[in-house]
Amino acid sequence: MSRTAAARSTLRIRVKPNARSASLEQQPDGSWTATLKSPPVDGRANAELIALVASRFRCPKGAVTIRAGRSGRMKLVTVETA
Repeated sequence: MSRTAAARSTLRIRVKPNARSASLEQQPDGSWTATLKSPPVDGRANAELIALVASRFRCPKGAVTIRAGRSGRMKLVTVETA
């Protein structure tokens, strides 16, 4: 039986809610900027951010976790990839 170790990455993401379109772009300093369509109400922007990061890194949404900044615009997000 073989077992592979998952790689874990932590991203620093600045979130801009209520945008016309959703995107995730890496900045020259290594941080990321996410523009989200959803408003920051009832966790909708956080849910959209998780889906956007999962799509960008081609992993399931369950592999993406907001580690810090759940209610702020600066977030630390952990992504686990196989």
